[in-house]
Amino acid sequence: MNVEEAAKQLEALGNPTRLQVYRTLVRAGDCGLPVGRLQEKIGIAASTLSHHLHRLILTGLVTQERQVTTLICRANYLAMNSLVGFLVDECCVDASCAADQNGVAAA
Repeated sequence: MNVEEAAKQLEALGNPTRLQVYRTLVRAGDCGLPVGRLQEKIGIAASTLSHHLHRLILTGLVTQERQVTTLICRANYLAMNSLVGFLVDECCVDASCAADQNGVAAA
């Protein structure tokens, strides 16, 4: 994952409504949720939900699948794990256990 992609995904999740939608889909598991059920759980207008889902889909965090007349929304766990990995993979790599301010080596 590159910085630009991570930034777009984090920006999408930076909206409270989109974050709530995304977390609801993450909790739903691999089966996902029909759009109507997602709307009920979140309690927002269909047009508002559509707008927020569109942003999450564009960034790859959510997928949609049509099953006859129903749209099923799912969290893209591969994308989620990639984003989380991007954030933590290099955790503390530049940290050093060198001398503290007094020149004494840290334990």
